[in-house]
Amino acid sequence: MRFQLLGPLALADGPDVVVLQPSKPVILLAALLLNANSTVSAEYLQRAVWGEDQPATAKAALQTCVLRLRRLFTKHGVTGTSIEAVPGGYRITAGPPTLDLLGFRDQVRRATALARDPEAELYTLKDALSLWQGSLLANVRSDVLHRDEVPRLSEERLRAVERVCDLLLGLGRCGEALVDLWTATRVYPGHERFHEQLIEALYRTGRQSQALAEYRRVKGFLLDELGVDPSPSLRQLELSILRGEDLGAAAPTVPAAPTGTVTPTVPAAPAGTVTPTGTVASVTAASLPGVPVPGVPALEAGAPEPGPYPAPAPRVVQGVAVPLPAAAPGVGPVAAVPHFTGRAAEAEAMAARLTAEPPPGTDGQRPLAVLVSGAPGIGKTALAQHVAHLVRDSFPAGRLLVRMTRADGRPRTAEEVAADVAAALGPGGTGGTGTAVGRALLILDDVVDADQVRPLLTPGARATPGTHPGAPDLAVVVTSRMGLGGLIATHGGWVHRLTAFTEAESYAFLLAALGTERVEAEQRAARRLTALCGHFPAALRILAARLLTRPGLRLGDAVDWLGGDPLARLTLTDSPDHSVSGLFDRALGRLDPRLSEALLRIGTGPPDLLREDAGPDGTEEHDHPSVPEDVLEQLADAGLLEDGPPGPYRVHDLLRAHLRRTVRIRNRRTEKV
Repeated sequence: MRFQLLGPLALADGPDVVVLQPSKPVILLAALLLNANSTVSAEYLQRAVWGEDQPATAKAALQTCVLRLRRLFTKHGVTGTSIEAVPGGYRITAGPPTLDLLGFRDQVRRATALARDPEAELYTLKDALSLWQGSLLANVRSDVLHRDEVPRLSEERLRAVERVCDLLLGLGRCGEALVDLWTATRVYPGHERFHEQLIEALYRTGRQSQALAEYRRVKGFLLDELGVDPSPSLRQLELSILRGEDLGAAAPTVPAAPTGTVTPTVPAAPAGTVTPTGTVASVTAASLPGVPVPGVPALEAGAPEPGPYPAPAPRVVQGVAVPLPAAAPGVGPVAAVPHFTGRAAEAEAMAARLTAEPPPGTDGQRPLAVLVSGAPGIGKTALAQHVAHLVRDSFPAGRLLVRMTRADGRPRTAEEVAADVAAALGPGGTGGTGTAVGRALLILDDVVDADQVRPLLTPGARATPGTHPGAPDLAVVVTSRMGLGGLIATHGGWVHRLTAFTEAESYAFLLAALGTERVEAEQRAARRLTALCGHFPAALRILAARLLTRPGLRLGDAVDWLGGDPLARLTLTDSPDHSVSGLFDRALGRLDPRLSEALLRIGTGPPDLLREDAGPDGTEEHDHPSVPEDVLEQLADAGLLEDGPPGPYRVHDLLRAHLRRTVRIRNRRTEKV
């Protein structure tokens, strides 16, 4: 059982979360958890529960609250944590695995120790920030706690958010930082460091006029609301932009750290550093106090292959620095996906299956894999990463994301992947603790075919407890555009086939990404935008990023703007690889030429090309030939045809528009020749 304090106070047992109803025992629990492992005086607890004007019976009533809280623990099966009566007050004992606040601080301390490795520090901080789940103590009705404790905790969070943005700028990922900084500056208009980071990111991405406009806006706010001028660093940044100066390599400032900890400055990333870009998983918007953002699905599959992950910082063992092996190319820690919307049923089922006990009579063996399949850009990787975070406590030996394809779509061999995973999970590897004790979770991402995975799932390749010292028991999640029915037939497991969002999920996505105020002010336009995106997660993610970087654009105006040419406008201008057309182009490039030609015919032909009433000779009673059933099955298996109606198959509207445009471009080129 885990206490969740960073958001509404809740009890979590794996994927199951119970948000506690507001009550005086809940206030008492919050006060104790905020000071876990320390004695909290009875006087302070009474003030936290009843405020400054306490009733005469407060002391006796406090004892009653303690009894009610202990009954609450019994009701929810909390057995590993107890409330102790000690001289002068009460104490509750907890650790990072059982209290998210301590887990957050522990992760921030680990990030500080990785100051020599900006990429590893960024991953660790993202993991820490993913523990925040909305408005802090929203269900704890205590003026004292909200006055004394919430601001202090919010400051810890803000320092981590600042550090994440510093690292993104230092690593040259300014476009990714922009999405988060637009939200941060609007939620905290008086926080000058966020504005400075936003202006710098705009300037570094070639938006000089926008950067200067943002500076003028901040300057006006500070003068009108606070009567002060911008900070010297902001004024110097404006001067550099006006002069058109080269800002040089972005140098991150002091890393985030627990309160009272002094940490060293991290040098900027070396020129030419290659950073992972396989997913777009924004962190800081969901990590802002008072802004509950359930999530945004990450873009996946088809982005350029991440370069080698830098080696983690040396670990000190008994006073001696032990150098660790560098993480293998294409293998790295599982990044958290704090912005996550929809897929609740799939996430719950996957978490339950990954953490279930082995079936009786199987000698401790679990089914080999959970398969997540579906179209490119449907959110497979995001779901797998999200679930890996949900089950983190069940996999102490680590969680690894393993890229199974190269930038050109060619599969990596099972042999090289196995060697990379062994290196990463070995002593000092990047998978987690470096000790390989307990279970480990692998996400084999973007698998091309079953033969690529089978050698990794054989009993000899899966270390089981007791096989040899230090060998972790592996659980595997496979993501693939392909159905991989042959793999499931030979090795077992479960399948989750993802489809486009429902209308409700798409609308919830915009609420999460753009904020309730902006979306609910134009509900009809918001729903029209989701329809123009075909409720397709990748398209929605790109749209949200574009709207966040244009906060003055009304959603109604965005409908006309997007409707004019959805394919051209569902592209991030500062990151052209993140576009719906690029996603589909890469998917077509992976297909056998016979299949890609058939898909182009389907996308530009009449609807009855997808009918199943073809005669025995492969033709219908119409003038045109039908597409053979085996070709339709292969295209459906590749995620490029969806289940009907009206027939057994259909083409997503965005894909059909892309196919038609592709044919038009090809025809124009042919005419010129």
